[in-house]
Amino acid sequence: MLRTSKRGASTGTPGRTRHRPAGPVGPVAAARRTVATGVVAAAAAWALGLGALPATADPGPDRAETAADTAGPDTSRPDATRPDGPALDPAPDPAPDPVPDPVLLGDAAPDGEPLPLERLFDNRGVSDDAHPGAADFDGRGDSFSAQELRAAGWTPGRTIAVDGAALRWPATAPGRPDNVLADGQAVRLTGRGEALTFLVAGGGPGARTRDGAAGTGLVRYRDGSRSTYRLRAPDWRTGPLPTKLLGLPHRNTPDGRRAGTVRLYAVTVPVDRGREVSSVILPKAGREAGLHVFSLALRGPSNGWTGTWAASTSGYTTVGPWTDRTLRLVVHSSAGGPRARIRLENTFSPAPVRIGHTTVALRGKGAATAGRPVPLTFGGRSGAELPAGAQQFSDPVGFRVPPDTDLLVSIHLPGTVRALPVHSYTSQTSYLSADGAGDRTAERGGDAYGTALPSWPLLTGVDVAGGPGSVVALGDSITDGERSTPGANRRWPDLLARRLRAQRDVPRFGVLNHGISGNRVVTDRYPGTGASSVLSGVSAEHRLERDVLAQTGARTVVVFEGVNDIRAGTTGDEVIATLKRIAATAHERGMRVAVATIAPCGGFFDCTAEAESYRVAVNRHIRAGLGLYDAVFDFDAAIRDPDRPDRMLPRFDGGDHLHPNDAGMRAFSEAIDLRELI
Repeated sequence: MLRTSKRGASTGTPGRTRHRPAGPVGPVAAARRTVATGVVAAAAAWALGLGALPATADPGPDRAETAADTAGPDTSRPDATRPDGPALDPAPDPAPDPVPDPVLLGDAAPDGEPLPLERLFDNRGVSDDAHPGAADFDGRGDSFSAQELRAAGWTPGRTIAVDGAALRWPATAPGRPDNVLADGQAVRLTGRGEALTFLVAGGGPGARTRDGAAGTGLVRYRDGSRSTYRLRAPDWRTGPLPTKLLGLPHRNTPDGRRAGTVRLYAVTVPVDRGREVSSVILPKAGREAGLHVFSLALRGPSNGWTGTWAASTSGYTTVGPWTDRTLRLVVHSSAGGPRARIRLENTFSPAPVRIGHTTVALRGKGAATAGRPVPLTFGGRSGAELPAGAQQFSDPVGFRVPPDTDLLVSIHLPGTVRALPVHSYTSQTSYLSADGAGDRTAERGGDAYGTALPSWPLLTGVDVAGGPGSVVALGDSITDGERSTPGANRRWPDLLARRLRAQRDVPRFGVLNHGISGNRVVTDRYPGTGASSVLSGVSAEHRLERDVLAQTGARTVVVFEGVNDIRAGTTGDEVIATLKRIAATAHERGMRVAVATIAPCGGFFDCTAEAESYRVAVNRHIRAGLGLYDAVFDFDAAIRDPDRPDRMLPRFDGGDHLHPNDAGMRAFSEAIDLRELI
């Protein structure tokens, strides 16, 4: 193992590769400065736009907004409930690079006075089942069902929070204009944010393709600068299911309902985070292309929060049914802070879920708390309803979270649930009360929680106030902790968090574990719709927005995946191409990207000679990838047997030749040069 500079000279510690550009701008930084969105060099990206106000499209003077409609809290306070990261002192805005007005077909037209999106609606996409002819979404007479939208919790005017953006489902009645066909319109949108999210679907009278419709638009800033973005709306009938926000089982046609999943998508594009947005120009895609926009909103900027714990939704699966039960979920903090909030997500679900009382507490023994459970609220209410596909943050609460500590998050489900989104493998036992036991969230004792629960339903994050932000570990079952000691929190991300806390040379980041057992880089395991027993998630690329870019305070991502791909026959070239796209997307959004080499798996039943050849090829690319990646961590070299390099050393083997034990997890953690995380 060698740590090498850009010029290839050995500079020290085995197992760690470090890049320092020879000049003031290295290849990665140069690439960031050339992207069409105007994202600036990585040195400034840490501080751009943090601590400012989020925004959604102006609803216009003809629509009053009520407190009940509003998902976003008061962001004038530094502890406001925004799904973002910590506030840092902002760096001064660099001089804006001029971006010429696009002139190509499918690009935005810069003319026109900005108007609220609702004032631009020119297409009827939703019809009542009794009057299907009142809408024509795709130029063929078909439309979304108002009844099925309502059943999913998508009622007119409701806020649908997704990946930190408060999208608003149009407040119009069925059969009235509810979306705009993108054709260069200027939309009034003001504020600062970390990204811009569109609620879209593709559907036009032309030939139907999975990719749907696309075009290039403009973001205009208050200082006169502008940046471009590329927006693609997958087709509402044939687009990919794993990336949809909402799927409905039927579409309305002039001849009645027809079976077949129709989709809506949340698509996020970059903005220049250091500047205040003044308007957005939609792509000039043309009405025939069918790029439909229902809503758009800025993702709220960071307001003093650090992610201390997180887990990915690995799928949607049947449960129970459970009636009037309370979950008591055991999670482990990485960073500490004086205030806390949690994040619940109804990902992949076709139906809303009702949340009763919720509490957080320090863990005592088993399911018992170490003190009085602290109640949580949602927009000032004791409970919440999560629409299908949506998320909800709790309000900040004065609850001090120590670092490296077990917490108990208790969630009462007052109704009957038959399926839920879950993180399937936890290496940790949580707890569940009996059917009909009611609300047990406030109880200190654990006697009511008689059922062991091996998964984490609904809960995807715990944040703490303050701190420097978070590092995200994007991985598979090895990152998820399989074959590490259950309940001991010895996964390599846990050990990385302890290393960070034990030093003072770099920020003491929170570490967010987004490993999913069985996950792949290239292909989806969970199909993206319906209840399934396959709970290995959608691909790393397809979950990048939700599990990395939208994570609270995310500064750096460490990508450690690929072994499941090569074992399944995915070629090394396919894995490499996807890693490149993941890095390019993360860089475009101002994140630092580290990639770890694939660990050896020789001796596991399907780690064939062909799989090994792919692994070697991917690792060769990663080690040479310092022009594409900001850092490389050589996990392969950290545990491999020098005499049999396709296998790990026996002292690191968890017993199946694929998953390392606690010692192997420690070797991974120690192969990370902490300086490369900043």
